[in-house]
Amino acid sequence: MRRRASRDSSASRSSGSLRSVRSLTDIRAVAVLAAAGLLLTGCTAAGTAGDTGSGGSGKSADAPVKVGLVYSRTGLLADYGKQYRDGFMAGLDYATQGTGKVAGHRIEVTEQDDAGDPGKAVSAAKNLIGKGYKVLAGTTDSGVALQMAPLAAQNKVLYVSGPAATDAVTGINDYTFRSGRQSYQDILTAGAMLGDAKGKKVTVLAQDSTFGQANVAAVKAVLGAKGAKVGSVLAPPSATDLTPFARQVKAGGPDLVFVAWAGSTAPALWTALDQQGVLGAGKVVTGLAGTASYPVFGAAGAKVSFLAHYFPGAGGGNAVEKAMLDAVTKAGGTPDLFTPDGFTAAQMIVHAVAEGSATDPDAMVKALEGWTFDGAKGKQRVRAEDHALLQPMFVARLSGKGAALKPELLDTEAMDTVAPPAKPSAG
Repeated sequence: MRRRASRDSSASRSSGSLRSVRSLTDIRAVAVLAAAGLLLTGCTAAGTAGDTGSGGSGKSADAPVKVGLVYSRTGLLADYGKQYRDGFMAGLDYATQGTGKVAGHRIEVTEQDDAGDPGKAVSAAKNLIGKGYKVLAGTTDSGVALQMAPLAAQNKVLYVSGPAATDAVTGINDYTFRSGRQSYQDILTAGAMLGDAKGKKVTVLAQDSTFGQANVAAVKAVLGAKGAKVGSVLAPPSATDLTPFARQVKAGGPDLVFVAWAGSTAPALWTALDQQGVLGAGKVVTGLAGTASYPVFGAAGAKVSFLAHYFPGAGGGNAVEKAMLDAVTKAGGTPDLFTPDGFTAAQMIVHAVAEGSATDPDAMVKALEGWTFDGAKGKQRVRAEDHALLQPMFVARLSGKGAALKPELLDTEAMDTVAPPAKPSAG
């Protein structure tokens, strides 16, 4: 591993006693699949049909910049994928001031559905790279991101990951960035709510997946370092009857339950936790999911403390957030949890081309490192050392009843307060 020299004096290492979260597995080069399959219909920044032909990089000064958007259009995380995609298109329109162009180059986007399958994602990415694409974005699933990132480094293309939250993406290589938050930032936000963790018994309830395991590792690193005894209950991602896992949590008698869950089984989970008395037995902390999940909590919402990556209005109505909300709504979408991840990715790509190059990924990388900008969530910074995206995080509670439940902002944690420890780049 080689350490990347910081190009931004403000991008300093986090202080304090927190230890870096280690990758759960040694990320090795993935075996790439043979390029196969037809490209899905592409679209330009304005959302109209784009060229999905040869996709060559082009030699003329005004050749289009072709961006491959690989995300979960279908599958368990399809709702999150749509939020990301809607935000991305709104972000391109915003960052290019409605022209769909940057530095004289038209931005053309080709969408590919990975369905949450790493094999499909790698195959699609190989196809795009083979056609000359220098920029890839997307990735709703953490397991997919961990296979896309090495591919980007092997082929020296810019890769901007989306909602995938695993900490292992940060610092994985020189060509990989992220446009969303990571698990460590979630845990630091939860830690700000929990007070003294010394001697407390903490149980992490999650799916046995890359995302779930990353959360277990993060809680152990943050709260475990503060004296908490951290254990876990992990359910198979395919499980639909979650009552046995709720009972297991209750039997352990934890002082704190940290719930890290993603996907369509969330309603069943919260029903099981409420029915088994987990919500009334101790403090339960979880991330605030999308708007569709709010009614699931019902009266139980008052028993849960929420750390929030984003919800509409969390940014305090800043000008960028307003532009995002207006654009997505005008296009017929509904702003939600991961809308800013797509919007931010588009901002990053436009900046990389404008200040770096339309054809040279190394120049794009240099343009992004240390970049501080105004995003939908507020002030954000791409840390030069490891490409972590430093960003504010939020604390919220649900108020109201039934379908009228809405998040209420209680506090905003500044981006430096919840910054994960810097890691050296893998090169």
